[in-house]
Amino acid sequence: MGKKLIIFTDIGDTIIDESTEVRKVSKGVVYHASCIPGAKEAMLTLYARGYTIAMVADGLTESFHNTMRENGLSYIFSAEAVSEDVGQEKPSPVMFETAMKKLGLTDADKPRIIMVGNNVERDMAGAKRFGIRSVQLVWSHRHPCKPSCPEEEPDFRIYDPSELPPLVEQLERQLETV
Repeated sequence: MGKKLIIFTDIGDTIIDESTEVRKVSKGVVYHASCIPGAKEAMLTLYARGYTIAMVADGLTESFHNTMRENGLSYIFSAEAVSEDVGQEKPSPVMFETAMKKLGLTDADKPRIIMVGNNVERDMAGAKRFGIRSVQLVWSHRHPCKPSCPEEEPDFRIYDPSELPPLVEQLERQLETV
């Protein structure tokens, strides 16, 4: 039987270390970037354990395809909701709705979804407004990471990508008892 918990994840400063990005100046497309230490391993672990993972990220589709391919992570995503394609950015509910639709999910599935990200204004508030739980990776301070209101407060907070698989397993066990 497959896993019940579904993982939506941001990319920049959640999987990819934005400080390592090398861009094509003309378009702003990222063509090289490295993962945050431990992020690749965490995501591969979750994928290997059978979790459904969807990319929910703001930016250029080509950038994400380039960096995920370079870092050997392209195949782990069952769906993508990228702002360039969707026409809106998080915290817009359209981003989360797009990922759900691509996965064939309905509102009844929301209790099974977590959003992993780093930005409290976009990822945490967006998830909370949409009715899904949020996991904040406090790793970089390039983006807002301190909540300024209750809506931006994450449901869970981790400080290293290696903390994600144990948290996901804990949440999966909780879903199994429901």
